[in-house]
Amino acid sequence: MPDIDLITLVLLIGAGLIAGWVDAVVGGGGLIQLPALMLVPGIAPLQALATNKIASIMGTSVAAVTYARRVRPDPMTALPLAGTALAGAIVGAIIAASIPAQAFTPIILVVLIGVGTFTVLKPKLGVHARRRWHGWRHATAAGAIGAVVGVYDGALGPGTGSFFVILIVSVLGYAFMPASALGKIANLCTNLGALIFFIPAGHVLWPLGIAVGVANLVGGYLGARMALSRGNRFVRVVFVAVVAALALKLAYDLLITT
Repeated sequence: MPDIDLITLVLLIGAGLIAGWVDAVVGGGGLIQLPALMLVPGIAPLQALATNKIASIMGTSVAAVTYARRVRPDPMTALPLAGTALAGAIVGAIIAASIPAQAFTPIILVVLIGVGTFTVLKPKLGVHARRRWHGWRHATAAGAIGAVVGVYDGALGPGTGSFFVILIVSVLGYAFMPASALGKIANLCTNLGALIFFIPAGHVLWPLGIAVGVANLVGGYLGARMALSRGNRFVRVVFVAVVAALALKLAYDLLITT
């Protein structure tokens, strides 16, 4: 555990609070929290990734419970989505050991721009629920979403929550708010999958992870409550803003590394 001065710790806790709020509403809080952890002198990238997962799982847990009590996600969606997300994250973590993360950045950037443009051009998308399938077709589609995004989160991670939301909305036909609730449950499972590898390897900085995690938990609770009170249109606006910010961040990273 590196020495961290009080000002740096306060800034990290602030980043955790904001990240928890963003994650609870639409996902993408890692865009704020992970870079903040990686800027701390003496923390290795793998330690930052592992510590970020500990902090994030605290926020996603409270957000998932808050949503579940009010939205009551359909088990036919939640169970296959969460189960394959957990398995996918484990597979993604194995893939991450052999494939450089830089190879994914250009692809993810293009996908994000496409997702943002698609959402903006379809103003009614996610405002009302229009389920496309029922029964086993619906469960299969939910499981496929969990597997794909779970592998991505295990291998790389930025914007996982946002990808869950847009796929649940556009593929399954959910409105934005229940999609956020389902996304939190699935994201909780992807975090668990990643920690299955990080904790035994000793990469987690526990004191820092818990400190930032408490702030993330508070932000997650506030974000979930605000999303539930404001409704689908509010969540949609925040979603577009977060996707745009994530795309700009990835574009900037790509420019400075080329």
